[in-house]
Amino acid sequence: MNYNLNSLANLKITIKYKFMAKKSMVERELKRKKLYNKYKIKKENLKQSIKKQNSFEEHIEIQKILQKIPRNSLKCRGRNRCWKTGRSRGFYKDFGLSRHVLREMAHECLLPGVKKSSW
Repeated sequence: MNYNLNSLANLKITIKYKFMAKKSMVERELKRKKLYNKYKIKKENLKQSIKKQNSFEEHIEIQKILQKIPRNSLKCRGRNRCWKTGRSRGFYKDFGLSRHVLREMAHECLLPGVKKSSW
């Protein structure tokens, strides 16, 4: 079966709401993603043009333009966040969830193929 994680967001899950991230932090992260998408192509084009330039003066001019691009448009400034709670700590990349939400959803059998281990 193929499950869509976005459709799982509509399900009622009993999650302790003390693990929710601040709304301002989630909004800041969304703003960073938008900035990254906005400047991605421009930045790639400038980097390609630096490689093609022969004169040192042109190289420095392009470098100045690159430095004016906002820092928040860099991909490394982003942080992985849980799509359900917005929590950044204890993030599982495979599911896009924090450890608290992952545990709750696994107990309610909402994640296919996930079993509680015992040995």
